[in-house]
Amino acid sequence: MKQQVNIKKLDDRAIIPTYGTAFSAGADLYACMDHAVTIAPGETYLVHTGISAAIPEGYAGLIYARSGLATKKGLAPANKVGVIDADYRGEIMVALHNHSNQPAEIENGERIAQMVITPFLTAEFVETAELDETERGAGGFGSTGRI
Repeated sequence: MKQQVNIKKLDDRAIIPTYGTAFSAGADLYACMDHAVTIAPGETYLVHTGISAAIPEGYAGLIYARSGLATKKGLAPANKVGVIDADYRGEIMVALHNHSNQPAEIENGERIAQMVITPFLTAEFVETAELDETERGAGGFGSTGRI
């Protein structure tokens, strides 16, 4: 299934998102910077991509870590999963956090995250005095699977 997403380059050096393989769920996002940046351990840095997007109505762009960048450099989005709403037209930026104990460098043109375009439902929240009962009930945080 394909969905057209219009992309606008805000910087001539920007790279349009690409898929690594025909079956990739996430399209790679690329850094668009004047120079390489070193992110210190425990630091978060806002990396520009130089692009904006028109996500179709009823869809969202979800920004996830690239597994290679996370495992090799310890860099992943600070907010774990970024959300690009359909009505946002500003630059897509990724807040990369260095989870490692070593400085990590990001260079212009480097793949920094991946974007998954996905449909979503908007809930209608209705206040009620009671909820239906389930076997699990209010058990949470590791409560399932207990004997």
